[in-house]
Amino acid sequence: MVTMEMSEMVIDKTIEYRGQTFDRTHGSPFDRGAADSWYSRPQDPHWYPEGTYRCVRVESKDMSIAEMRAYFMGYEYNEQFGDKKSWD
Repeated sequence: MVTMEMSEMVIDKTIEYRGQTFDRTHGSPFDRGAADSWYSRPQDPHWYPEGTYRCVRVESKDMSIAEMRAYFMGYEYNEQFGDKKSWD
């Protein structure tokens, strides 16, 4: 959530969805799920522990159940509340 008051900007790095709190920092499982949805890509669980493209990609076979859940919740969240990239 981004809140702007005057010239101050506060960025919350978490999101509440379906009764759970998820980390949504760039590269997190939730973020990558939401990004795949945004770009209309098929679900392909993965994440980047040090930020997107800043380190080795963690594939689904190496993800914990909690990380997999966060990825799928990010994808679902964007499908429900987000938007899609326009390729026009």
